[in-house]
Amino acid sequence: MTDKKTIWFNKEVKPADFDWMTPGTMGEALDIQFAEIGPDYLKATMPVDHRTKQPFGLLHGGASVALAETMGSVASWLVVNPEFFIGVGLEINANHVRAVKEGRVTGICSPLHVGGKTHVWEIKIYDEQERLCCVSRITVAIIGKNKV
Repeated sequence: MTDKKTIWFNKEVKPADFDWMTPGTMGEALDIQFAEIGPDYLKATMPVDHRTKQPFGLLHGGASVALAETMGSVASWLVVNPEFFIGVGLEINANHVRAVKEGRVTGICSPLHVGGKTHVWEIKIYDEQERLCCVSRITVAIIGKNKV
């Protein structure tokens, strides 16, 4: 990616550059896969299967929120200088607007506010028919790595 309008700290970043983040995390347990990075958005997918369904066979709202928080936190990390800063979730909400029974869902994470101390991201989650299933918003605090 060489678009000069990119919001990412590393202007040449690719999804494979942050694959190292997934092993041993909820992202790995839920099979969250980053699929695309644009100049100001991230796309990731997650299966609707035994790991992500609730007892009635539908995508669990908590799994959608886990996808949204994963995407928002990674997006914030991609914006800051990763040598010195990380992003941690402060608040997240989600509206579940359509049930999903199978397949993979795709989240698209876009910035609403990118400041020095906080970021606000909107994550829209779609089913395989590109129907909106969930809208989430996360506020991320930017903190020094030495504070963790």
